[in-house]
Amino acid sequence: MALQLYTKPREVVEHVCPLPHFTGAVSAVRRQARAVLADWNVCPEIVDDALLVVTELVTNAIVHAVPPAELRMSWVCDDGLGTLRIEVTDAGRVLPTGQSPAGIDPDEHGRGEEIVHALATRHGIHVHSGRITRWADLLAA
Repeated sequence: MALQLYTKPREVVEHVCPLPHFTGAVSAVRRQARAVLADWNVCPEIVDDALLVVTELVTNAIVHAVPPAELRMSWVCDDGLGTLRIEVTDAGRVLPTGQSPAGIDPDEHGRGEEIVHALATRHGIHVHSGRITRWADLLAA
């Protein structure tokens, strides 16, 4: 008689929302992301990091990129381990690299990529069909 192993089914949930293109939208998107993560019962130990990554990626898209933009979050729970993927897709940079929009103090901005790098297990950029997706994965036990 063959031994059958029970494997818990892989759970995948996803949330997608368009990003309004004004600076004040960041706090509203962050609140919405917090509510989604709570609904998904995402491990509390990564929620604060996830919200900071959302804030950085969304801010980048709103301040530096051409609309439209969207936030996509997916939570994959597999055998007690969880991976949260955060993606923000936009239509590319408004200004060439190294230039900031008028009114943006370079001493107060420009550290978002470093923050995402420090918090994410994996992260990257994917260029496709005139769109750019910046993504980050956070792992939880």
